[in-house]
Amino acid sequence: MKILMLSSTFPYPPGRGGTQVRTFNLLKYLSQRHSITLATLSSHDVTDREIEELRQYVQELAIFPRPQIPLGLGWQGKVQRFGRFLWEGTPPNVLSIYSPAMQNWVDEFVEAGKCDAIACEHSVNEIYVRPEWAKRLRTVVNIHSSVYGTCRQILETGTSEKPLRDRLNLPLLARYEKRYCSKFSRIVVTTEEDRRQLQNFPTEVIPNGVDLAKFPYRQVDPGGHRLIFIGAMDNLANIDAVRFLSLEVLPALQQRYPDATLTIVGSKPVAEVLALRSRPGITVTGQVPSMAKYLHQATVCAVPMRIGLGIKNKTLEAMAAGTPVVASDRGLEGLAVDGEGSPLRALRGNQLEEYVEAISCLFEDGQLREELSVNARSLIETEYTWEIIGQRYEQVLKDCLVPPHLL
Repeated sequence: MKILMLSSTFPYPPGRGGTQVRTFNLLKYLSQRHSITLATLSSHDVTDREIEELRQYVQELAIFPRPQIPLGLGWQGKVQRFGRFLWEGTPPNVLSIYSPAMQNWVDEFVEAGKCDAIACEHSVNEIYVRPEWAKRLRTVVNIHSSVYGTCRQILETGTSEKPLRDRLNLPLLARYEKRYCSKFSRIVVTTEEDRRQLQNFPTEVIPNGVDLAKFPYRQVDPGGHRLIFIGAMDNLANIDAVRFLSLEVLPALQQRYPDATLTIVGSKPVAEVLALRSRPGITVTGQVPSMAKYLHQATVCAVPMRIGLGIKNKTLEAMAAGTPVVASDRGLEGLAVDGEGSPLRALRGNQLEEYVEAISCLFEDGQLREELSVNARSLIETEYTWEIIGQRYEQVLKDCLVPPHLL
């Protein structure tokens, strides 16, 4: 097949964040069997070397400058953006990445008949796809997570930074999601929860995967009382989780284990994350060459996510590395880690006391750590490698047909 992939996020290197990880690894798999053209945007932190390295995986690479759209300041700017959302139906964050130059290139590429399928890697890229194309092309949108579901979730959990804005946006996001999903032959999501959110559309659940070469299984159990949190540290959901872990969970643990530490590993730590370094036992590394190295040194990987839909790369990567995981329901979304008929692969916690007890159990019980480590790695090897995930994504691109409502 000749596949046109659209990604407003430059998907290389894949360690920069979850969007890059998923997009690059699917692209890498598909490029082994199909002709891939990638249209993407480049920002100031993308280097010439990274561009040349990415070029090795595609037949053609079309790069456009990321738009620099000035945002109105103060309440007048907010009213203007909301009014445009209300009138046009497209969220401001989607409009902010829209490149007319990329749109013109995509239009010409499609009209010239140069592709059999279009794959939008993240829902924001839907803006580049014309509704009429689904009548003659395979068109897939790989959503990553529902924008409506995410907004509803942060309102329900009380973690919204701007609740008034989000309450106003919620019905508009529901309308927007239904409108753009109707353009596509097939919708791809990462969890059953997102499929339920989009049940009126032809939806396929394809989770994330792990590159086992980058996340080898640990050789030894380091023991000790060392916690780790991994993830892009400019991401709202990660910031919320790591602050809860640093300000509430770790101090409670340190009352039992004075030598307990927390290492926060991930790219682009924002000021409020960097400020956590002043607290006893906390290290913030920023981006590191090998995430697996830090995971192997940790006793427990904590994933106390309170917001953010979709399967979590951080959970999969820790499980692949053999680091025992304690996570919230949100951090374990989409994964069979406990319950009837499932080997114990992680411990679950949603309240402060539950985290403290679960982590304490793992600090003290080497046999339990080993059980979780072995079972979790086995799950990754059998269900969550990028080879397995890529095969499923490839099959969707091959099989998707024009839905009846588009004929």
